[in-house]
Amino acid sequence: MNVFLYTIASAAFISALSFSGALLLLTRDRFLRNLTIFLVALAAATLLGTAFLHFLPEALEEELPESAFLFPIIGFALLYAGEKLLHLHHATERDTGHNPQELGILSLAGDFVHNFIDGIILVAAFLVDAKLGFITAAAIALHEIPEEIAEFGVLLYAGFSRTRALILNFLSATSILLGVIAGFLVQDLFIQWIPFVLLFAVGIFLYIGASDFVPEFRKERDPAKTVALFLVFFGGLVVMWLFAFLE
Repeated sequence: MNVFLYTIASAAFISALSFSGALLLLTRDRFLRNLTIFLVALAAATLLGTAFLHFLPEALEEELPESAFLFPIIGFALLYAGEKLLHLHHATERDTGHNPQELGILSLAGDFVHNFIDGIILVAAFLVDAKLGFITAAAIALHEIPEEIAEFGVLLYAGFSRTRALILNFLSATSILLGVIAGFLVQDLFIQWIPFVLLFAVGIFLYIGASDFVPEFRKERDPAKTVALFLVFFGGLVVMWLFAFLE
């Protein structure tokens, strides 16, 4: 099985996770909230662990100019700017009374772009080696589950039917496959940029993990649940560290 098939198979699996939003239809709200917060903690650990224990060491194996370290900042800043624009647009919608379906459409557009970038990152990781590729796929998959559940909830709130919300959510998730195909189409040019793509991904994963996910489970006030969340987060980091020793 070659690198292309490994990458496509991983991307297809990640796309299928869009149907995790269907959990909203099958579980009680309280159980789902309890489950997803632990998934958020685990996703934060995998994103931060992948960024610092896998992407960064791989990128630093090459001789890079000092300007290369602008790429994590660019990735971080672009994601911050995109999220801020999204929030500002949502605020404008509330002020002007726009159709709530616009919120769902905007959310789908943002998810489409995000998944496309994930596809590019996945290609870069698999082109380095299969181990890094599968670790990256796991990190992306784990942060997709709570995001896709939330996305499905937004679409229901925006007035889409359950069936339509599932279909649209899946279609936006398939943009990761477009990112993979785009990455392989320019593979010859892309290979020399892999260290820079990995550094760019460090900034993206750092932003999502530390800015979006960590604050979510830091809100927990129940002592027992707080300890459990910390153990899940710390355990996730340990697992990512152990993966670094696998060849």
